[in-house]
Amino acid sequence: MSADITTPAVAEYLLLIEPRKDLSDAITDIKKAFYDQYKAPEALKGKPHLTLVNYKQYTSFESRIVQKLRTVSMQITPIAIDLQDYGSFPSHTIYINVASRSTVQNLVKNIRTHLQGLMKMDKDNKPHFIMEPHITIARRLKPWQYEQGWLAYSHQSFAGRFIANAMVLLRRETPDQKYELVNRFEFQGMAVGASQAMLF
Repeated sequence: MSADITTPAVAEYLLLIEPRKDLSDAITDIKKAFYDQYKAPEALKGKPHLTLVNYKQYTSFESRIVQKLRTVSMQITPIAIDLQDYGSFPSHTIYINVASRSTVQNLVKNIRTHLQGLMKMDKDNKPHFIMEPHITIARRLKPWQYEQGWLAYSHQSFAGRFIANAMVLLRRETPDQKYELVNRFEFQGMAVGASQAMLF
């Protein structure tokens, strides 16, 4: 049989930043509490993270994308991420706000500039570059879950800060699978000392 009739493998990818462990654990506790109160199963899914890009692509492109992300990450200095209180996407998602938005947006723009072409599978499957940085507490909420949850969380406060030293690329081949690690990209920019000094 000819090999060229097989369908090329496609996967769903997530490029993201993970908070340090103690902050991640604290956010996981908030997600669990949200589930306990509103029985929203999505609150229990996945570790806390800040999505930079999600996209679908043929797995044959993976090594080229990894190589390009490695090149980009070598030029990026570690960035301070400030988390402040809660926000929402009416009427389905409640999240923790990223106060240092412009820093993350600049990182996403940098990635888009260098990788938009490689991450685009076809005209129906374009990469989603996340320009509203956030850490999701719960999504895909039913109207009553959102209304009651947002009524409560809009009056609550949250504060956290961490230095993002890397971004992580994850992959899954079907929507019911868990994401698995493809690669981790350390930010290796040379101006770390200078940027740290500006972080008050």
